Amino acid sequence: MPELPEVETMVRGIRGSVEGHRISEFRKCPSHCKPITMTPGIKAIRSRVLNQKIVNVRRLAKRVILDLENEDSFVIEPRMTGLMLLSDPPSTGHLRLEWLLKKGRSQSSLWFWDRRGLGTVRLYRKSELLNDLGPLKLGPDALAVSLKDLKQRFAKTSRAVKVALLDQKMIAGIGNLYASEILHMSQIHPEREARHLTADEVQSLHKAMNQILKTAIRYEGSTLGDGTYRNALNQSGSYQNEHRVYGREGKGCPSCKGASIIRTVQAQRSTFFCPCCQENKDGN
Repeated sequence: MPELPEVETMVRGIRGSVEGHRISEFRKCPSHCKPITMTPGIKAIRSRVLNQKIVNVRRLAKRVILDLENEDSFVIEPRMTGLMLLSDPPSTGHLRLEWLLKKGRSQSSLWFWDRRGLGTVRLYRKSELLNDLGPLKLGPDALAVSLKDLKQRFAKTSRAVKVALLDQKMIAGIGNLYASEILHMSQIHPEREARHLTADEVQSLHKAMNQILKTAIRYEGSTLGDGTYRNALNQSGSYQNEHRVYGREGKGCPSCKGASIIRTVQAQRSTFFCPCCQENKDGN
């Protein structure tokens, strides 16, 4: 966490209050916690961004992008516990960065909050952004990849389909939670080799991916038991109430009603699935 739906919610939550505003100040917030990774340093960033207008707020995979009029871009990667906030931070001690914004006589703040300090904030020049996060480094966005492209990408890998979905060079934006949910809706066992999926199965997966991610965005993401993920106004998402398998080990499958959800580990990550609905047709 957060994954595509949560980051998209962050972007939509801050866009109207950030686009068109100039950065009057950029500063580190006082914190005794583990520092986040910030590149370059604060002085170098300030020299490039002060009085610059934020012309676009967008999502790139699981990152928030603030594009500036000088063609530099802030790239904020929330990772495990990072949040983009406009008000009411969960705690002041975990506030990391503040953008002071001005538009006409209006002044406001945008904050980056991170409880565990795993998030990163980088200021990229246009060429650097293309080099580090362009199409040679990231696959197509999970909400933009075509069915044809998805079939071609799966056909080239012998990895388990769940592991393939987590590979950001394969498809960008999906993480552990939504991969389990997508595979359950499409009735595909997470350990199936991606190259062995039939055309109908890939089509089902593609449809489930779009449906689940778009619905999760509508519900403003998933706030799990630790309560860390919040939207820009420090409010919980609600898609966690719609989870079919994630975090539901031992509970009944909501689809077949006849089996209990199983938890296994793939690529050091928990995977949840129904052994009845998601039969392993590879025979492994």
